[in-house]
Amino acid sequence: MTATLLDDSRIPASDPVAPNRSQLRRVIAASLIGTTVEWYDFFLYSTAASLVFNTVFFPDQSSFVGTMLSFVTFAVGFVMRPIGGLVFGHIGDRIGRRRTLALTMLLMGVATALMGALPTAAQVGVLAPILLLLLRVVQGFALGGEWAGAVLLAVEHAPPGRRGRFGAIPQVGLALGLGLGTAVFALLQTVFDAEQFLRYGWRLAFAVSIVLVVVGVVVRLTVDETPAFVAARATLDTTRTPLRQLLGAPTLRRATIAGLLARWAEGSAFNTWGVFAITYATASQALNKVDVLLAVTVAAAVMAVVIPFAGAAADRFGPGLVYGVGVALYGLAVFPVFALFGTGSIVWFTVGLVVVFGLIHGLFYAAQGTFFASLFPTEVRYTGLSVVYQFSGIYASGLTPLILTALIHGAGGAPWTAAGYLVATSVISVVATAWIKRVIRVP
Repeated sequence: MTATLLDDSRIPASDPVAPNRSQLRRVIAASLIGTTVEWYDFFLYSTAASLVFNTVFFPDQSSFVGTMLSFVTFAVGFVMRPIGGLVFGHIGDRIGRRRTLALTMLLMGVATALMGALPTAAQVGVLAPILLLLLRVVQGFALGGEWAGAVLLAVEHAPPGRRGRFGAIPQVGLALGLGLGTAVFALLQTVFDAEQFLRYGWRLAFAVSIVLVVVGVVVRLTVDETPAFVAARATLDTTRTPLRQLLGAPTLRRATIAGLLARWAEGSAFNTWGVFAITYATASQALNKVDVLLAVTVAAAVMAVVIPFAGAAADRFGPGLVYGVGVALYGLAVFPVFALFGTGSIVWFTVGLVVVFGLIHGLFYAAQGTFFASLFPTEVRYTGLSVVYQFSGIYASGLTPLILTALIHGAGGAPWTAAGYLVATSVISVVATAWIKRVIRVP
């Protein structure tokens, strides 16, 4: 089995001769709408952690401590994601991708909507941040099974020669979800004054989740199960769990370790430019909050445009090459972008963010799903993809805002040690990507 284990061609297309166009359109809609809603919910929290929660739920702390505590609750979601990845990965590899994805979306939406109804620390004291933390746990658990399933729903339905394009579709949803979340927050801060926004305005962004989730669940339930899973279901080895199969094969263990390292840069990059940069610009550079949110929205919109083209490039040149080149460019761009941030100009801040987040991140993020999906065979693919993405999320994503905040604080406000850390993650991921391509031989 291991001789052909990492051959990307083993991911079956929906129909190599005449793809069902109606079904493919539903797959595209389900992947795009579903991931947009899920990431809107998840990154709505990150934006609120930067702008609201340090005041509403940790009001008695200093600005630095309150921000750090807010980011701690943010990181907790990433700690829960591997647990959700293992649980929903098992379900997805045994029951199917489609129903698993509907369940993760429902859990995510309920948790997000309840966040918008939480009492503040001024109203119920320490119970407020405890409730916030519990809902964040549910969010992280649900999202743990989301990304891998959304990628597989697209990739395993893809026609021949278009897996890169289809694997990029869920990634567009992330850019749209982030952009939608920051745009909603920018709009609410424009409509309400500062006191109204902190008192009740921010809650409206969370309430919107209810409508989005209903639409997303309905769309996902209209999609057929993936051809790859249907073909593999008859021969599944039910005597061993997918996780045991994943850890039991030496080739799969190497693939998993390499994937965990290769994903480090992507996780650190996204949470630097999409999360930490908001706090850095508004607190350290004293830039206007609405302007900063609009800059992130613009960068996310550019990313949403870039991703489909990068997905097409992955089909032509191979997802591993596109991913590796993008990660290397990210490492080269970190110091210049922080220099642009240091000018204190919203124009240069936006330019830097568009380049490093919209263009460069869009390039390698588009290839990521297809690249990592090709590491695993169908019977353990949901679990394997979840392990790589969600376990790396702890150190690569969830801890990044904490690490950067601490490094900059320790350097007296200078960002260069933090920038050095980000470059180091890029180097690690480039080396791991080369290992995957040359030693494990994934395209």
